[in-house]
Amino acid sequence: MSEAPAAPRTASADATAAGTALLLSPPRPRAGWRLLPARVVAMCAVELQKLRHDRTELYTRAVQPALWLLIFGQTFTRIRAIPTGGIPYTDYLAPGIIAQSAMFIAIFYGIQIIWERDAGILNKLLVTPTPRSALITGKAFAAGVKSLVQAVVVIVIAALLGVALTWNPLKLLGVAAAVVLASAFFSCLSMTIAGIVLSRDRLMGFGQAVTMPLFFASNALYPVSVMPGWLQAVSKVNPLSYQVDALRGLLLGTPAHLAADFGVLTVAAALGITAASALLGRLAR
Repeated sequence: MSEAPAAPRTASADATAAGTALLLSPPRPRAGWRLLPARVVAMCAVELQKLRHDRTELYTRAVQPALWLLIFGQTFTRIRAIPTGGIPYTDYLAPGIIAQSAMFIAIFYGIQIIWERDAGILNKLLVTPTPRSALITGKAFAAGVKSLVQAVVVIVIAALLGVALTWNPLKLLGVAAAVVLASAFFSCLSMTIAGIVLSRDRLMGFGQAVTMPLFFASNALYPVSVMPGWLQAVSKVNPLSYQVDALRGLLLGTPAHLAADFGVLTVAAALGITAASALLGRLAR
């Protein structure tokens, strides 16, 4: 006597079998290269939430660049002691002040990561599957976005003072890229120093010791050609000089080396992220 044919499997039975197989063999995790961008964006969003809840820092930090443009720029425009190639000194100064204000925001970013360590937040982040490079990259580009907001404030002040800036959308995108890349480097420099000194007080001292030499050893206030030879050598390895050169070329249309400028800023940001990621573990010990 022949056996009865087996009943066809229903859709619900197939779904049950698939669910059982999923429980027995969990889904394969995404590869690191696919996981990293999502984690970077998430960390950047977390950092920017802090800016949403407290905008005081942006308002207070807008005072210093305004004073540089209103007092220093207007005074030296009258004196005409600095060769600027026929450009009014206030126009020449504006890109340098954009770079300066962005650097001053980013260079003390290490204080925040030390505060997170003291509050126990950093240890919680380090035990998650998020790679350390993603933590640092997210913080670095959040610093870049903060600096970009500050740059917009400086550009508005400069426009009100009559500075002849370009409004070409593509060039403004280039300005944004230069600000973000340079800020990412300076924030990583700050976090690298934090990983070495491990103290907020020491970091404040190192930050003040680093920012002013970087600023005055760049072309933010005067051309490189008027510097002594040794200072010109320092300026050539100073990422701030390349940022200012790119900003002047994009905003004012002065001769610039944009390919070299963006190349140096990109390499500097990558090296900064690598160094800060390597030292992040020291903060958690």
